[in-house]
Amino acid sequence: MRVLVVGGGGREHAIVWKLAQSPKVDKIYCAPGNAGIALDAECVAIKAEDIEGLRAFAKDHQIDLAVIGPEVPLAMGIVDEMEKAGITAFGPNKKCSQLEASKSFTKSFLERHRIPTAGYKEFTDKQELLDAVGLFGYPMVLKADGLAAGKGVVIAENEEDAKAAIEEMMGDRVFGSAGDKVVVEEFLTGIEASMLCFVDENTIVPMESAQDYKRILDGDKGPNTGGMGTYSPSLVFDEALEERIRKEILEPTLKGFQEDGLDFKGVLFIGLMISGGAPKVIEFNNRFGDPEAQSVLARLDSDLLDIFLAVTQNKLADVEIKWSDKKAVCVVLASGGYPGSYEKGKEIKGLDKVDEDVVVFHAGTASQHLCDENSCRSAVVTSGGRVLGVTATGDTHEQARAKAFDNVKRISFDGMQYRNDIGIINANLV
Repeated sequence: MRVLVVGGGGREHAIVWKLAQSPKVDKIYCAPGNAGIALDAECVAIKAEDIEGLRAFAKDHQIDLAVIGPEVPLAMGIVDEMEKAGITAFGPNKKCSQLEASKSFTKSFLERHRIPTAGYKEFTDKQELLDAVGLFGYPMVLKADGLAAGKGVVIAENEEDAKAAIEEMMGDRVFGSAGDKVVVEEFLTGIEASMLCFVDENTIVPMESAQDYKRILDGDKGPNTGGMGTYSPSLVFDEALEERIRKEILEPTLKGFQEDGLDFKGVLFIGLMISGGAPKVIEFNNRFGDPEAQSVLARLDSDLLDIFLAVTQNKLADVEIKWSDKKAVCVVLASGGYPGSYEKGKEIKGLDKVDEDVVVFHAGTASQHLCDENSCRSAVVTSGGRVLGVTATGDTHEQARAKAFDNVKRISFDGMQYRNDIGIINANLV
């Protein structure tokens, strides 16, 4: 089969890496890809948001399956457009993609189907929202309704901060049209966790769990990021909690999709807050998490292509999905300054020093010719905030963690930063 993977980050590298292991895959293209993905696939210079360009490429190159990685092309309706052109696509259609593209859409879905979540209210008028500041007390959670590249959530500690955030969202429009509507939520406390699920119209199957680290600094300090690392399986989950999630969240979600005419086919990422053993939904995403995908797919023993095809054919229930008992740890190496402004084009050294059984997933990298007075050479350079995800497996969490950090120390680039506590299992996490 000929497969096109859309996207160019660490999630897409993990997908490409896993698909490349399938004996049924003859050729993988990735658009736009990155320097690491280029080792496993042919990269194509088409942006993930160029729906028409991607559809034309898929037709011209007789693509059998298009796998859509990022949320923006999904929200734009790329799956619908691919299917109109007769191309099988893995991912939810435009209607279902509202579950990530609109927070108010998801909150309404959760409330309607009595799925546990935080209380909320939505606003489209700035003054009305300013007059309602503190309606759930403090901290006050404010979310831009639309897609904001993972940056549209503000947790305001007091009235002054809340009003400033409202002014930025709805006055200065720092998130553009995503902030035309703002959802205010009750602040939840507990342990944040996530669950990735394969979903078709009849079946929802949770993947192995992963624990994410959102903040930039050790000890969960500093601003939020897209994720600084993960370990899998998460020790937050036990059989009792998984059973509650199945009964209170997964089964009602699938039933809700069916009742609402949402023919969801793809990956559903469920963000959870666990308090006293009780799960509540924080958010839905329509795709693999990043960097959750890196540690989860490192433990997948089944053929990922078989799973993708089964989902597109509504035959997920017929596939046995097998997972390794190994533990996985993924450590993200980020650019200096991230999650704020950062420089690109820093040469990455030491990639050739990494152990063969450790996978370095590329998230923000590019190939570049570097020249001096005497010669030119090809090099891998930074091109994003999160640059690499060093992923190792072991018989225990501790073995996987030790192997990951041993290899992290072999890699370097100017300004490189990472958390030192990824994968440390302590009482605060469980």
